[in-house]
Amino acid sequence: MADLRPYQKNGIDGLRAAFATGKKRVIFKLPTGGGKTVLAEHIIKMATSKGKRVAFVCNRIELATQTSRRFAQAGIAHGLMQGQNSHSIHSQVMVCSIQTLSRRRAQDFDLVIIDEAHGVAGSTAYKDLIFALNNVPVVGLTATPYSKGLGKFYPEIQGPLFETVVVGATISELIQDKFLVDVDIYAPDAYQPDLSQVRIVAGDYDERELGVAVDQPKLIGDIVAHWQRLGRGKPTIVFATNIAHSKHIVAQFVAAGVAAEHVDYLTSDEDRAAILDRVRRHETTILSNAAMLAEGLDIPQLEVMILARPTKSLIRYIQQAGRILRPYDGKVKALILDHSGTCSRLGFPTDDIDLDLCDGKPKKSGEGEKKERLPSVCSGCGILKEPGQHECPSCGFKPERKAVVEIGEGELKPMTRK
Repeated sequence: MADLRPYQKNGIDGLRAAFATGKKRVIFKLPTGGGKTVLAEHIIKMATSKGKRVAFVCNRIELATQTSRRFAQAGIAHGLMQGQNSHSIHSQVMVCSIQTLSRRRAQDFDLVIIDEAHGVAGSTAYKDLIFALNNVPVVGLTATPYSKGLGKFYPEIQGPLFETVVVGATISELIQDKFLVDVDIYAPDAYQPDLSQVRIVAGDYDERELGVAVDQPKLIGDIVAHWQRLGRGKPTIVFATNIAHSKHIVAQFVAAGVAAEHVDYLTSDEDRAAILDRVRRHETTILSNAAMLAEGLDIPQLEVMILARPTKSLIRYIQQAGRILRPYDGKVKALILDHSGTCSRLGFPTDDIDLDLCDGKPKKSGEGEKKERLPSVCSGCGILKEPGQHECPSCGFKPERKAVVEIGEGELKPMTRK
């Protein structure tokens, strides 16, 4: 098992101190690539040496199997609770997918470690787990503890989901100590949202109206041409707007003679593993997806990120950028080619952000209102379909999803910190 870095040791000391004060549920914040899994392995070793039973809970099936392999390599005997792959379910250490764990009666654990814990507040399964194990210490691992409601009070546990945050290290510290690399960004030089209709409230733009004004769906600049000019030959991950768009981007790269492949949730485990292995061996240069690779992907060779989807989500943005910040032989800096204007809105993903846990209190009046989704007419038989229904319940017709993404002319320019 790998030795702990100084900041990881300090982080464990911070967790001990938090639990010593009576806290039960603690977020451990560490940037992507900082070694959260290694830290978890040491925590598990310490807990099991005292006879404690530990659950390590993952938010996706593939992450559970990936963690199981990591634990086996680290010499941690464990069972797996993940659908049909479950085995040794009464082991002292259990790796669980939340999907399977939520379908089974909560077992007796002395410590629960939740990976990618920023997703806890939005998941009924995670909240039910925490409610069922009210008096059990919980460590939530995440690089982005910014989700709404992570610090919300719940009467079922007479407290918030998570009570405090222990910061292992900041991203600037990890870059300074060469545990991560910094990033250069090329973004649309002409990205100037129209703010003429945004109201001024208390001397500043109204946040809700500003958010609407800067949420532009148009992408700027030719993706392949910019990559050939700025990132040619470097292992690259692409985040597209949807599956069809991702496949379209791959087709453009292949037509230009660049080895490119696409993955999505329909890609089999075997095919996905083979594609990722080809990326690691530099046989595939471009790895494209819509959103599924934003978390848990560990390929240090990746050096360039093409952002071909707008997002206002700080969590998604930082998680995506984390795929290219791990150091690797010959990698001096990572590179983001942002065709969406996202970086101009959210800043550098390597900036340190200090935020308190969100208590889930309602926003100001008018914020966060949901738009009503309307029924649609099936183009196959003419029946009215429920909102969001892709396949027609009457005739079974499924319209082909198209990559309807508007591309505007423009050139990406170096982005400077503000």
